[in-house]
Amino acid sequence: MVYVVIVLVVIVAALCFSLYTQGQASKKQAEEQQQLLTDYQRRVNEQQKLLEDYRALEKNFDNVGEGYEQALLAFDKMNEEQEKAQKTNEALQKTVASLQEANSRMQESAQKKAESMGSIIADLQQLAATSADSKLATLVGRITDLDDVQDDLPPLERGDNPMVVRIADQAVKLSGIDQAQYIKFEQTVDPSAAITMLLTSEQKAVRALTHLLDNALKFTTDGTVTLSVNVDMDKMQAVYTVEDTGSGIEAAEAEHIFEPYVKLNQYFDGQGIGLTVARNLARRLGGDVVLDTTKDTPGSRFVLTLPI
Repeated sequence: MVYVVIVLVVIVAALCFSLYTQGQASKKQAEEQQQLLTDYQRRVNEQQKLLEDYRALEKNFDNVGEGYEQALLAFDKMNEEQEKAQKTNEALQKTVASLQEANSRMQESAQKKAESMGSIIADLQQLAATSADSKLATLVGRITDLDDVQDDLPPLERGDNPMVVRIADQAVKLSGIDQAQYIKFEQTVDPSAAITMLLTSEQKAVRALTHLLDNALKFTTDGTVTLSVNVDMDKMQAVYTVEDTGSGIEAAEAEHIFEPYVKLNQYFDGQGIGLTVARNLARRLGGDVVLDTTKDTPGSRFVLTLPI
């Protein structure tokens, strides 16, 4: 009986060990299957990520391709515009070259005309001086005035040494103001002016003063015109003062009247360049012409200064 029990115990123990062994094997197999399943799911996720990355790269590649095509189109268009600009530039260069050539021809022609006109005017001036024809001298003066209207001309050559009073005498003669019947003309000369010489261009100095006398004669229909000739040794200047009892000029117009073609009174003859030319000539000779706005009596007072 004891042996039977022992045998049964052994059999039961063997069965329990076998069951335990099988359980452990089953557990290990289940764990291995779970690990395999986990690894498989990881691989699936990785493949899914790779697939998504591939699709993103494919989309980017498509975008890059579209951008490349657009860049090629823009480059082609830029080449077309560059070719058009090159053709336009070549056409402009040809036009500029033609204009420069035409301008050179015009300048050469104008230079020749100016030289011819200068020669003619010089002959007329000599004729007017020898014939003592005041009308001819006035006409020649008006022609030369057209060249002296600009205020940016270079200084004049000062190669003459006339007496200060000679400029006044020549201007009076040229303007004819001493022969006017409807006004009274007076001339005063400081003794120093009769013995002092100028370094100037006599012709241009006379022309500047003549314009001031012409202006006084024009705007003084009744009354007196006075020409005073003085020398300021402190400033080393000859001073010619032309004063009239005419219509006068407001102080606000003191500079405006020296602008080209300005006429404050349209009822009087003239081109409105006399005062402009007078100031331009004076300044090119190293002097000036100003309107004295301090005059408190009727009329105007202009002052011409020239270096001695």
